[in-house]
Formats: sequence, structure tokens, C-alpha cells
Amino acid sequence: MYVYLKALHIIFVVTWFAGLFYMPRLFIYATEAAEQPELVRDILHKQFFVMMKRLWYGITWPSAILTLLLGLSVLFNGGWDKLLFEPAGRWLLLKLLFVLLLYVYHYSLHCIFKQEMRGIFRYSSQQLRIWNEVATIFLIAIVMLVVVKQGMSLVWGLIGLVVFIVLLMSAIRIYKLIRKTKT
Repeated sequence: MYVYLKALHIIFVVTWFAGLFYMPRLFIYATEAAEQPELVRDILHKQFFVMMKRLWYGITWPSAILTLLLGLSVLFNGGWDKLLFEPAGRWLLLKLLFVLLLYVYHYSLHCIFKQEMRGIFRYSSQQLRIWNEVATIFLIAIVMLVVVKQGMSLVWGLIGLVVFIVLLMSAIRIYKLIRKTKT
């Protein structure tokens, strides 16, 4: 039973991340559509809003809930809860902290979603591009912790994560410069 729960957990983690990766892209497209002539903007917004609702309520939220429920099942059925506060389980405690922060990120996307559904676009497409990459940072941190476990030095792991974030933000800045030169 444990193996099936774990497999289902991984499946819903993947679908949850798919929603977390795609939703900010839709925010970016809807924000950029606001710069179009009124007729085009209205058509694009109507389509993007349909896509956002389907993605958010049909995939992302259900996957987040099932990820949580199945994750707790895996935690307790696998006996991982007994390891949490042991030295060998520090990786799991850190992973759970990142997962908690991922749910905070999910909620922040929900707030942006609700605003955009009301036609409120508070963030620029550049800000949304940066926010879009937060899920990538969480994905890398969580997967590294799960795969490497206690074999990874906390210091080197954090240094690697910071280097990755710097490279990612640099790539976003370079992309912005390239977009500016093409317009």
C-alpha cells in the first residue's frame, strides 16, 4: 500500500508543479494583453480568464490538496514521522519547511489570481516573470533534499541554491534586455 501512496503522491506533486509553473505565465500574458487595443485586450482577457480558472480550480488546487493528503499518508505509513526529529531526519524537516513555504507561494498565486479575475493587474510582466521562478527554486531545493538526504552538506546546499538563484535572476534580466532591444 505504501508504494502506491508514494507513487500517487509523486504524480500529484508533478501536476501541482505544472499548475504552479503555468499559472504565472498566464498572469504574464493577461498583464501584457492589457497593453493591446481594447477589442484585442477584451478577447485575450476573456480567453486567459477561462484558462486560468480551469487550470487553478481543475488542476492546481486539487493537486495541492491531494499532494498534502498523500504526503501525510506517506509520512505516517512509511514511519518517516518517527525520524523527523532525529539527526538522520533533519533533511526531512528541512524539506517539510520548503514544502510549507511552497504552500505559502501557492496562496500568493491564489491572491494574484483573485485580483486578476477582478481585472486588477498590480504587477508588471517583469515582476511576474521573477515570481514565476520561485516554484523552480522550491522544486530544486525539495528534490535535492529528497534525493541526497543527509549526504548533502547544509552549507554547500545553501551555497548551491544561492548560486542557482543568482544565475536565474541574471537570466531573467538578460531576457528583459533582449526583449527591449527587439522592440
